[in-house]
Amino acid sequence: MWILGISAYYHDSAAALINDGKVVAAAQEERFCRQKHYAGFPLQAAQYCLAEAGISLDEIDNVVFYDKPFLKFERLLETYHAFAPMGFRSFMTAMPIWLKEKLFQKRLLVRELQTLAPQFSAEKLLFSEHHLSHAASAFYPSPFNRALILIMDGVGEWATTSVMLGEGNTIQPLKEIHFPHSLGLLYSAFTYFTGFKVNSGEYKLMGLAPYGKPVYADLIRKHLIDIHDDGSFHLNMRYFNYCTGLTMTSRHFERLFGRGPRAPESEITQMDMNLARSIQVVTEEVILKLAAALRQEYGIEHLCMAGGVALNSVANGKLLQSKIFDNIWIQPAAGDAGGAIGAALTGYHLHHQKPRTTTHAALGGDSMQGSFLGPSFDNTDIMQRLDKLGAQYQALDEQSMIEHAAQALADGKVIGWFQGRMEFGPRALGARSILADPRSAQTQAVMNLKIKFRESFRPFAPSVLAEDASEYFELAGDSPYMLLVAPVCQSRWRQLTTEERSVAGLARVNLARSDIPAVTHVDHSARIQTVDAATNPRYHRLIQHFKQLTGYGIVVNTSFNVRGEPIVCTPEEAYHCFQKTAMDELYIGEVRLLKPK
Repeated sequence: MWILGISAYYHDSAAALINDGKVVAAAQEERFCRQKHYAGFPLQAAQYCLAEAGISLDEIDNVVFYDKPFLKFERLLETYHAFAPMGFRSFMTAMPIWLKEKLFQKRLLVRELQTLAPQFSAEKLLFSEHHLSHAASAFYPSPFNRALILIMDGVGEWATTSVMLGEGNTIQPLKEIHFPHSLGLLYSAFTYFTGFKVNSGEYKLMGLAPYGKPVYADLIRKHLIDIHDDGSFHLNMRYFNYCTGLTMTSRHFERLFGRGPRAPESEITQMDMNLARSIQVVTEEVILKLAAALRQEYGIEHLCMAGGVALNSVANGKLLQSKIFDNIWIQPAAGDAGGAIGAALTGYHLHHQKPRTTTHAALGGDSMQGSFLGPSFDNTDIMQRLDKLGAQYQALDEQSMIEHAAQALADGKVIGWFQGRMEFGPRALGARSILADPRSAQTQAVMNLKIKFRESFRPFAPSVLAEDASEYFELAGDSPYMLLVAPVCQSRWRQLTTEERSVAGLARVNLARSDIPAVTHVDHSARIQTVDAATNPRYHRLIQHFKQLTGYGIVVNTSFNVRGEPIVCTPEEAYHCFQKTAMDELYIGEVRLLKPK
């Protein structure tokens, strides 16, 4: 049975294809249309999924959309009614779009699908609820037969936080927190207030937090959010404008903190750093209280997570360290893109009542296949594409390619690494990555400013051999999807001099805090990806060879893109990104390109 899942019309639209419950292909539309966080119909992503399987849309049993537009419209109307007469401008902005497009999304979807198959019938189209799609994406690919599922994001139709029980092929809702009370939107309000873009800049806020102190945490608890002992919460809507306005925060929010929102691209102040740290601390408190209460109430040892808040890898790391749950599994595409996988799986397991198996131990314990679900290119295709560009390159065998790449890293060079199937989700996991030596204190600043063209404070993640992870990090278990932050082992810390300890603000990024300074954040933590030989054998061999040369089984890994652009998808995009940055060498399949050439 073939089922296509679709996520679209908000942000990060995507398509995913499953066959008899197994994920065959999944990709975000942004990687094809080259518009970051693209929200329209994922036409090219759907075409890719079908081509990967070698089938047409006519052979699909169902297409499942990831949420229910009518329920969202109901929430919109009820919210405007509850806050009237406030929000009239916002209402007049939103209504024409809803009445013209979103209210008739079924018709719009059918029309889009008929561009792929003119005879496509509306009877094949199913709709899942937003948080159910997230829950399915978290539970069904997980290694657990029975688990609690925690979904936290901005808002679905009505729910902002959901708790469900996954058992076998079933998912049962247990409890919810409804809009406008949202942990995701609270975090996004601070993202907006500190000058970053909502729905994409939240990870910048998380990266900024270690530079600050939680001096506003009590103010947030006193005025903005009432946190109960069981982790449930209530926001004081006086301070927020997202229900009916065109901004996230209100004038009362500005008065509370004594200023307005930071202008985008302006100087980041110590206040911004302190705001970031404060909301991060409060977010962690909510998640830990919620988790502890759920474990006590239901007595279930496993937890699955999805939704945008589940991309907060710092909070995830604290949750793992707390040992509240015996095991945690987080959907690597935890945001809305992952809803495409969840929608397809709800169609298979819930609508068609098909059974589920969890025998995936050989692939890291889950059925996401390392999240390598996107397009790949063989060496002949790669060389033909490079020839059309007039590129000069060396064709190598795999062993020579790995040896050259590892030596380049050991020599302090920055390399592009384009191998196998593209990752699904926001993280580069060694298929579309830029790699460097973690031993250099200058690597972070050089990569941010000369290659990524982004803020200097942004941390880089380590990819570490799974079998060596405990030598570098205080991490219990694996972290294959780069969704957990853990401390660097104290034995690797470097004692700062008196002069270094006096350095303040973002200048602290240049201080070497450990013997792997390029991946050690200012609070001695790191966002870790563990690499195992079964899931990504070529990447594992590269890091192994780097270890033979240097003694370190770890490299710096960041996504293969520059600021403002999606991660590269094709060899041509990799080549162009290589040409316009200070990367030294590029490896596409078994082809090597050198910058002087």
